[in-house]
Amino acid sequence: MKNTGILERILYVEDDEDIGDIARLTLEMVGGFTVLLCASGEQALAEAAAFAPDMILLDVMMPGMDGPGTLAALRRQPALAQVPAVFMTAKMQPQEIAAYKALGAVDVIAKPFDPMALPEQIRAIWRAAGA
Repeated sequence: MKNTGILERILYVEDDEDIGDIARLTLEMVGGFTVLLCASGEQALAEAAAFAPDMILLDVMMPGMDGPGTLAALRRQPALAQVPAVFMTAKMQPQEIAAYKALGAVDVIAKPFDPMALPEQIRAIWRAAGA
């Protein structure tokens, strides 16, 4: 999946309020990104297309619609069908990573993550997705 343009807008779907706030603040204050933080897959479905993200970050394990289900639903929206997506999970076993990539993720970020390294990690994934 090729990216086009500049990485500016990130849709982040995370049900843990503390993790979401830490990541959002770091991505905004350190990374300079504009972030839409959604607490559920359902909220992301309602708000994502209007936000027009350049990248989607998805927590894998969420109540209700989980990360893979959210990504599948987002992909059905034409405006979001090709937006690079990254899963964030504590399960970093090779078979899980392969499964997430098979679902359309360009990469997987381990949780817990280093908040201060997250913006550069996101940029590196963006560059790799566009190569």
